[in-house]
Amino acid sequence: MKKILFATSETHPLIKTGGLADVAGSLPLALGELEQDVRIIMPNYQAIRNCEPGRYLCTVKVNNCDVNLLETWLPGSQIPVWLVDYPPFFKVPGNPYVDDNGMPWPNIGDRFALFCRIVAEVAMNRAYLDWQPDIVHCNDWQTGLVPALLSLEHQHPASVFTIHNMAYQGLFPATAFTLLNLPGQLWHPEGLEYHGMLSFIKGGLAYAERITTVSPTYAQEIQTPEFGYGLEGLLAHKQSQLSGILNGIDTEVWNPAIDPHIAQTYGMKTLNDKAANKIALQQQMNLPVDAELPVFGLIGRLVEQKGIDLILAGLPELLELPAQFVFLGSGDKSNEYRLMEFARLYPEKVAVTIGYNEPLAHQIEAGADIFLMPSRFEPCGLNQMYSQRYGTIPIVRKTGGLADTVVDTLPESIANGTATGFVFNDTSAATLTEAIKRCLVMFRHKKDWRQLQRNAMSRDFSWQSSAQRYLALYDEI
Repeated sequence: MKKILFATSETHPLIKTGGLADVAGSLPLALGELEQDVRIIMPNYQAIRNCEPGRYLCTVKVNNCDVNLLETWLPGSQIPVWLVDYPPFFKVPGNPYVDDNGMPWPNIGDRFALFCRIVAEVAMNRAYLDWQPDIVHCNDWQTGLVPALLSLEHQHPASVFTIHNMAYQGLFPATAFTLLNLPGQLWHPEGLEYHGMLSFIKGGLAYAERITTVSPTYAQEIQTPEFGYGLEGLLAHKQSQLSGILNGIDTEVWNPAIDPHIAQTYGMKTLNDKAANKIALQQQMNLPVDAELPVFGLIGRLVEQKGIDLILAGLPELLELPAQFVFLGSGDKSNEYRLMEFARLYPEKVAVTIGYNEPLAHQIEAGADIFLMPSRFEPCGLNQMYSQRYGTIPIVRKTGGLADTVVDTLPESIANGTATGFVFNDTSAATLTEAIKRCLVMFRHKKDWRQLQRNAMSRDFSWQSSAQRYLALYDEI
């Protein structure tokens, strides 16, 4: 049995802004089922929900701050969650990264530096908990200082650093290094220094014993200038320590047979029941009810990374097709405005909900026929896996985890029963539109479409195999 400390800035269902929270809420559970001793550690934000109030464990002094550690549990599990409780930093309205008005926290460096120091103290068994991990599993830039701090310790636990998105790096002016009172021996070009700035993510990349990312294709992509954001050289240098392990999904939460958020549950053998969800979605979104019309869904951030600009550029042509489009998400205000304008001009074809709504997300996955995910880059992506589980056929760009999880519908893949979606290469509205039209040809052939749905629903995206791969990685180090 391994003792694993899982350090993360967010965990579903306690608090979530993106895919990291889903991983943090699922991978520790899967490791627990493999009889590992896992503890999650995260900041005690004011916005945390869905868990028991934390009970006081101890107080740890770091950098002249008295920080409390509280203990609660991942809901419905035996996995302890240790909450790093420092009210001046964390007991304020907002989410982990931005305040109530959507502005980045001005003291975000201070917040996560303090968090990393506490993780390092717990890892070295200096937090009065009488528990020392064998492995500290860190996630994204917010925990990047942990491997760096541990590198200065005698007989420290091994560290694994997982990149969920290279685009977010935790870059700060050089003065922040001094202001954060970090150990001087970490400030050099092979350490935390990045072109004269302080880089949190570089701490994880330079000092962790192993680096993982969330899909095999993304592990290759981040070693190139297009996806490496200036750190591709370091990643290529550490290639022997870098691997891509595909994220799983929570197959209990995302299961059309038992989903409490959808109008009608269904499974592979009762696929006809999926049609009731389309009608419910059309009614909910005030679209004309028409069982024959294909409904396209999109759930996600309305930002360029997700290819929303490709959809906006193609929509005038797409709206001439017999189809409906349902959008759920938030992001760049200009994208939100343009989508809302399409919904105003074409109320019988376009429905838009700005913001995030978990029940509606489930209803879209169940009610749509086709899911749009034309991302410019996508480290792993989860919605394309949810969609396949719900028999909703994804249209994706060939990048990152999308390339690893969706099998393009071609004569060969149709023949051998592996086709599960539609894949296109170029980041252009034209190639996306072409993929959509290719998909609609298949949609009209009901028997072939039904087979495509069954292929998709039979894919295994559970966490079990991913957890086994992480365990093998822990064993290696």
